[in-house]
Amino acid sequence: MIDIDTHSLTNAQIAWRAAQDITDGAYVNLGIGFPEMVARFQPEGRQAIFHTENGVLDFGKAPALGAEDWDCINAGKKAITIKPGTAFFDHADSFAMVRGGHLDVAILGAYEVAQNGDLANWSTGRGGVPAVGGAMDLVQSAKRVAVVTDHVTKKGAPKLVEACTLPLTGLACVTRVYTSLAVVDIVDGHFVLREKVPGLSFDALQAVTGAPLHTDGPVADLICPKDLT
Repeated sequence: MIDIDTHSLTNAQIAWRAAQDITDGAYVNLGIGFPEMVARFQPEGRQAIFHTENGVLDFGKAPALGAEDWDCINAGKKAITIKPGTAFFDHADSFAMVRGGHLDVAILGAYEVAQNGDLANWSTGRGGVPAVGGAMDLVQSAKRVAVVTDHVTKKGAPKLVEACTLPLTGLACVTRVYTSLAVVDIVDGHFVLREKVPGLSFDALQAVTGAPLHTDGPVADLICPKDLT
């Protein structure tokens, strides 16, 4: 058994790495839970415009503890702040934005990602996310779909797999996966390794990946700040 814990990135580090690829002015939807952390780590000089499917566009940072206005929440029922330019609209308009292809990026979590880009990020099983929500619309309509996730499950099973076994959220929709061990692109039905954490060999990474990893050039070190929270 390979000890990957000594190499694994934290959720904050994974979110930081994903944030580095969001361009200035991009319209971005972040999935409920872990993906919401991406908003904390926008690079200096860049400002994304965040969309939440319950009907808010271009909202601000999370309020200080005790200063929440619970009439202003995102799709994950977390408090948000309002700033000049924030827009409110109903669900119909929100999903017209999604389905109309107006979002540049959607970043979601995952239970499984298949080598052809299929995504499973909800489960009918006990304890799983009880419904798929707006994710099906997001993954088929956003210009780019990325996933942030641990590389393996809590039981050590691969999350990057040959074919998903759980109910699918979308078909061939994911283009990049940011995991606790690597950055992996999906190209022509294959996982293509772009970055991996220093100190972990290619063979060790392959051993905890459920489908073949390919390379088409040098693999960079996946280095993130250590003091992220």
